[in-house]
Amino acid sequence: MISELSKLLDDVTVAADWVGFRAVREQRNIRSMRDAIPTQNGRSLSQGLMVEVLVRGQLGYAAVNRMDRESVHQAVENAYQQAIASSEWGIHMLTPAVRPKVVGQFIAPSLHAPDALSPADVNDILMRLCTTLKVSDQVVQTMATAITTSLETWFVSSNGSQAHQHFRLIETHYGATAQDGAVVQQRSNNGFLAHAYQGGWEHFLTDDLWARSLQVGEQAVELLTAEDCPTENTTLMLAPDQMMLQIHESVGHPLELDRILGDERNYAGGSFVQPTDFGQRQYGSELMNITFDPTVAGEFASYQFDDTGAPAHREYLIRNGRLERGLGSLESQERLGVPGVACARASSWNRPPIDRMANINLEPGSQSLAAMVSSIERGVYMETNRSWSIDDQRYKFQFGCEYGRLIENGQFTKTLRNPNYRATTPEFWHSLVQVGDRSTWQHYGTPFCGKGEPNQLIRVGHGSPVCVFAGIDVFGGGK
Repeated sequence: MISELSKLLDDVTVAADWVGFRAVREQRNIRSMRDAIPTQNGRSLSQGLMVEVLVRGQLGYAAVNRMDRESVHQAVENAYQQAIASSEWGIHMLTPAVRPKVVGQFIAPSLHAPDALSPADVNDILMRLCTTLKVSDQVVQTMATAITTSLETWFVSSNGSQAHQHFRLIETHYGATAQDGAVVQQRSNNGFLAHAYQGGWEHFLTDDLWARSLQVGEQAVELLTAEDCPTENTTLMLAPDQMMLQIHESVGHPLELDRILGDERNYAGGSFVQPTDFGQRQYGSELMNITFDPTVAGEFASYQFDDTGAPAHREYLIRNGRLERGLGSLESQERLGVPGVACARASSWNRPPIDRMANINLEPGSQSLAAMVSSIERGVYMETNRSWSIDDQRYKFQFGCEYGRLIENGQFTKTLRNPNYRATTPEFWHSLVQVGDRSTWQHYGTPFCGKGEPNQLIRVGHGSPVCVFAGIDVFGGGK
């Protein structure tokens, strides 16, 4: 593919400062069951080419789903004319420096490829999961899903870039809904499709798969008779599967440079973070260390280059609580004058790259889980996100979880249902008082990070240890 794209690029005749081709081929298989009955068995293929042209300081874009010379050259001409037209209203003059030369290859590690299991094998596993989840007649619905994806990208440019990346991805989910009269509770395996990784079936067929699915079903029933989460200001302990959402919404999105610039205000709007905050703002307590890390093997959004060819490296966004850099492409970094990371990403071949999260992780601390629990006289433990709401500046939020436990005198005691908490982003992260060690660190992912107009859903990964926050408002259902 690289040689084919290079030949097409060699024939380009427009008088541009820079031209780039990004080809994408994505093959996806999805299988789902509800109550052990198949609801979805599908396969899809999407492939095409995005053309970028830089001329008169502006970038123009055009996408095409055919690779013949005439179609590609028409796309080049369309992108060229778009850049010429936009140059009359350009607000910043870009140079080819925002598209550095890159040469290399990245292949995501995978032990068991998607075709290692037949469709019948996958459906048998999903059916057995549904059966295992139904631990009693109070379980009124069970769900199980498995999605595998092969995603390849090829990138060439007029300044000599030649890069190929191949991602093998797996997303799985199972959960149960239990009912007793008017009381309905859901329990899932760490959230909908949260088990999203780079790799193969090794991330699904784990040693604890059947024990865990039985536990999920039992906890759904357990929640029916559990007490509501109390309403009080207390110590809050969050599991990594809830920290994933917390990091995503109150750290990731506020640090996107295009939101701070005002370019991107769709979905949840802008950010409370100001350009002058970088290098100055104390974002949270000194225990808060957040990294952009595309190098973690198996994490959902690992890569070697972003979709503009910028090499990706592990970088601290927040170190010892102090804000160091944002999530922004080379264009956004140049315009805003603040450091960013290699995060210009596109959801497909027919979308231009924009500033996106990738793997955003909270680094481990030094506390064991046992030590953290034993230090808490009274508090509430929560895991698995169920609902979220955050304002358009990513400042004030309210999140709900599936499952809670009361902590009394250094021990887990009662199970709690409908656990929720609320805070503002600054007060919450300044309340971080304990960070779990590496043994408590887990990473999850989601394919549903939405942004852009037209919409771009993109894959992100988030890792975190168990964390403890002091003086947080918690509450139960209906409060």
